[in-house]
Amino acid sequence: MASDRTAPPPFVRLAAHAVRWRLLSELARSDLRVRELVDLVGEPQNLVSYHLRLLRSSKLVTARRSSFDGRDSYYHLDLDRCADALADAGAALHPALRLLRAEPEEAPASETPSVLFMCTGNSARSPIAEALLRHRAGGRVEVASAGSHPRPRLHPHAVRVLRQHYGIDLTDQRPRHLGTMTGRRFDYVISLCDKVREACPEFDDHPRRLHWSIPDPDADGGGYPAFDRTATDIDTRVRHLHPILFPAPHGKAQP
Repeated sequence: MASDRTAPPPFVRLAAHAVRWRLLSELARSDLRVRELVDLVGEPQNLVSYHLRLLRSSKLVTARRSSFDGRDSYYHLDLDRCADALADAGAALHPALRLLRAEPEEAPASETPSVLFMCTGNSARSPIAEALLRHRAGGRVEVASAGSHPRPRLHPHAVRVLRQHYGIDLTDQRPRHLGTMTGRRFDYVISLCDKVREACPEFDDHPRRLHWSIPDPDADGGGYPAFDRTATDIDTRVRHLHPILFPAPHGKAQP
């Protein structure tokens, strides 16, 4: 039997399996349901579910009940945990191979990606995502948010969490209807609500569709701590979105 020193690190053993690597690759792009993963991977549902259980047991993947259909679950890949596992795997082979997280690339002046965030009420999740992406991208992204059934105003806890933790003031912003986005061109349309994902309208130019399955912080009387957790989750996802919007030039090595 191989010793602990010569055995491949756990992440390598997990990710080396072809089906699990496909699952990781698909979940790295978007939160997805089992039936969607079955279609994308092209394997039977029982096999996909088995490998998802292994990935969940390693805490690389989490699952959450859909707010649209409680019989469904959305699976989400923890990219920060993957980054740590990859770094540990490199260091296990040789200390010089420990991977360092790359700093965000500066976007060429001619490239300005456009992103639309959607949720139902456009009062918390999607305006938080809009504000955080605009903040982190430093004005190098055209970003908007809207809702299928917009509320009269932003939730005060959403306004408060952005002001207290990120210095962002949304006091004067009002929720917008998805209909106001008709005719606008977007490179990416990102739903943050399971319900609005099912009701997403068609957009011109066929933008890339992504889904972030994030619970409504106002559900079940979560109060301000729920909005704090939601903003943290969204900020992590926005940070991971940045390299997708601004990929490193072809052939350029990452630090």
